[in-house]
Formats: sequence, structure tokens, C-alpha cells
Amino acid sequence: MASPATPEVQNYVAHPDIEKVELKYLAIDEYERLRDIMEEAYAVLPEASWDREHIQKLIDIFPEGQIAVHINGELAGCALAIIVDYKQFGDRHTYRQITGDYTFSSHNPDGNILYGVDVFVHPKYRGLRLGRRMYDYRKELCEELNLEGITFGGRLPKYHLHADELTPRQYIEAVKSKDIHDPVLNFQFANDFAVKRIIKDYLEGDHESQEYAALLMWNNVYYTAPTRKAHIEKSVVRLGLVQWQMRPYKDLEELLEQAEYFVDALAAYRSDFALFPEFFNAPLMAAYNDLKEPVAIRKLAEFTEPIVKKFSEFSISYNINIITGSMPSVEEDGKLYNVGYLCKRDGTVEKFYKLHVTPDEAKVWGMVGGNTLHAFDTDCGKIGVLICYDVEFPELPRLLAEQDVDILFVPFLTDTQNGYSRVRHCAQARAIENECYVAIAGSVGNLPKVHNMDIQYAQSMVFTPCDFAFPSNGVKAEATPNTEMILVADVDLDLLKELHEHGSVHNLRDRRTDVYSLALR
Repeated sequence: MASPATPEVQNYVAHPDIEKVELKYLAIDEYERLRDIMEEAYAVLPEASWDREHIQKLIDIFPEGQIAVHINGELAGCALAIIVDYKQFGDRHTYRQITGDYTFSSHNPDGNILYGVDVFVHPKYRGLRLGRRMYDYRKELCEELNLEGITFGGRLPKYHLHADELTPRQYIEAVKSKDIHDPVLNFQFANDFAVKRIIKDYLEGDHESQEYAALLMWNNVYYTAPTRKAHIEKSVVRLGLVQWQMRPYKDLEELLEQAEYFVDALAAYRSDFALFPEFFNAPLMAAYNDLKEPVAIRKLAEFTEPIVKKFSEFSISYNINIITGSMPSVEEDGKLYNVGYLCKRDGTVEKFYKLHVTPDEAKVWGMVGGNTLHAFDTDCGKIGVLICYDVEFPELPRLLAEQDVDILFVPFLTDTQNGYSRVRHCAQARAIENECYVAIAGSVGNLPKVHNMDIQYAQSMVFTPCDFAFPSNGVKAEATPNTEMILVADVDLDLLKELHEHGSVHNLRDRRTDVYSLALR
């Protein structure tokens, strides 16, 4: 949950039913709720259904492997796991064997494989991709602990319906070819797991699967010979930038469909953030082109609330933090502002304002600047967001740097190449002088039927400081100019920590605060 820097900041929740989604370690006092979820997951509970002492044992021996998803404070699902020395079991093991006769004596902290014991999601919360969120955690845990991969026996809950006509192998092939829908296997395939073999007599009492299981494997491509155990703390953050094509959309639904396409694509690459440009929703103003510009922009502002609500749903469903770019908003004081939203993957939504509106925004639309500036706490470090023209004022990024911002996001909209150059070069300067990463994303294309928004020019980029650990030109990644695309780039927050202490120069530390100072009123 973010810790606002000023009392004016509010927490905007876009869901009436979902206020917060959290990933936590499983606690034993949640056992009764867990038992209810287990009973919902199986038509008939198999012999290996976990009693309180089983769950307590898992929590005691490997707490970081027992993950719970909470929605509004209530347990919605969980994932259980152990570490095993896989060569002691091989590919023909049974569930009883791999779990040490259900005692988990097989858990070995020095083993090489993360073994999935079970995954449950309450039916009420299915469709929010909570299972994928827990699997993403498992993958990160596997990488951080330097394990070779993740393995488990996947149930075949629909196999009993086809057992008379298909062998288990034929059944799995039919699921792969989409001839049969199997909710468990389809989920595993979507999460990059591959079938290694078929195991017979795997789980006693699993009548739906006829006691068959698919041995599923995910390989950790980052695995190296063990050196040390690592704790879970995300240092490499994956940024996803949307270089948005301005084109006519017949309605809001069509625009959101295009937005979801990009969110889905970035989530498939396991991006932690998706950044949209400033005024990416401007095409919806075409329906009001017969109105005067100040009236048309206020009509566009009516779409802001439903867009934010949908983006928040995307952030939960696709497990990605979304920066919505910016949109017009008429506030309670009746004034028109340029605002953006940070839709976190935990379900919370926070708001930021453009402080410096351009002369054109003020003259043509009657827009005014906001009055608050603050950093946001996220699950990937502290970030800041400045909208377009704001990045051309070095005081604002410096104030955010004083709040320990690691990544500065800049959604922008520029019509000409010289306008873009102002944003681009100022953003790069901010990365150097504030020793942080800066990501900028803009729109491309033309809108001939929208006044004051007819042409766009953009090249989305990710900038770094200029020192030995970073690219010599300070450019981590760049999109093709004026082409619709996504840009994905990894940034290492540990490199910033090293830079702050051991860099060739120290732009932040060497400031002469005895001579000059900067304050946020």
C-alpha cells in the first residue's frame, strides 16, 4: 500500500467489491477457510487432503513456499510447495512418495527442485488470474533460490469423462489441440509448463483423474551452480511501454479492447509495469468534433472514470501495475485538470496531476495545473510520475529524487519533432542528475477528425544514468519512431544503489545544500 507524501493524496479504489488484493505467507489461523476452499476444488477429497497439522508442518519448514492470496482481507487461494532433491525420486514417483508419506519429510532446503504440493483458488474469485499470480511468485522464488526448476503432478480432472475412448496421452494431446477443455492443464500450459511424462497411480483417491497425472516441468533459465541462498526482494524490474497508435474508435469498448491487447502482451512478457501515453483516449473526442474545444474536452472527461475502473481490473487480472498515461478530469471545484492514475496489481488506485499545463492546454481547453506532487510505493520500489511538460522543469524530478524514487515514468503527447525533442532530452537529463531510471511513452499517428489533436510524433525510450554499469549513452532501450509497438526493458535497482555509493560522480550527494535548497510547499 502506498505511503502518500502529502495529506492531500487519496487512495482511489475502482472496485466496489474488491478493495485490495494481497499476496502473503499462509498463516495457520486461516486453516478453516483453506479447508472450505479445498472442498470446493475437489468433487471428492482424495486421501491426501491436508489436515491442520500438515499445513502447520509446511509453514514451519518452508514458510516462503506457502503463499496465500487475500481479497479484502479474506483468504481467496493458496499455493503449497516444498524443495526436494529430485534425483532421489525421479520421474516415476507418486504423490505419497514425493511428500514423504504426506509428512513432508522429503523437504530438503539444499535440494534442486521446487515441488508444487497443491494450488487452490476459491470459485468465487476465479477469472482474476490469481493462480497465475501465485505461479509467478513461485517462478521468482525458484530464480531467487537458484533452483533448477518447478515440478509437480498435474491432475486431469476431466479425464474420467473420456477414459473409455482415450488414453491419458491421447487426452493430453486433445487438450493441447483445444479439442478438449481441461481447466488444470490449460492453466499449466498458459503458464509455460511442459508435460514431461504421464504418471500412473499418482494420487490415491483422485477418481476424476483415474489416478493419472501429467508430470509438469518449468525450467529456470537463470539457474547456475549454487553459490548462496537469496531472499525474495525484487531488484530487476521489467518495464513495458506502450507506443500507442492514434486511430478512430467507434466507442469506448473498442478502445478498451485495444488497451487490453497491449496489457495482455506486456503481461505475457512478465512486465511489472505498463505505461500508457498522455491523452491516449483522445480518439473518443471525435464524436464531439462539432462542439467547441473546451466543451469537447469536457465530454471526453466523462470517459475517465469507466476507463480507470477497467484499467484497475486489468491490473488485477494480468498481475501488472498500470500507469494510465493521463486523461482530462473535471474535479469537484468545477475546473478541468490533466490527471493520471497508477492502477496497482493489488487492486488499489492512486492519482497524480499534471502540474504545468502547456500554453495550448490552457488557451484552447481552459485546463489548469494540479497542486500535489508525491512518490508512490509499489511492489517494485518507489516510483514517480510526471506528465509530459512537467519533466521539463528540473525541480519536480529533484523533489521526487529526495523521496528516493528509483524509476520516473513520463507519459507524453507531442505533435512535432521539436516538441518531442524537448521532452526526450529533458527526460534524459533527469535520469543523469537524479541517478534514476526514466521511462517515457508517447502516441503516434493522426486524428484528422479531432480538433487540436490532429498529428502526433513519438519515440518511447528508457533512460539510465551515465556510468560504467549502464549504457555509455544513457539509453537502455528505444522504440522505432512513429510506429505502434511495445517496448520492454529490464532495469536493475541494485545498480542504482551501487551508483549512489561508488559512482564516478555523485550528482545527488554532491549538491551544495549549504548554498541553495529546494522545497515543496
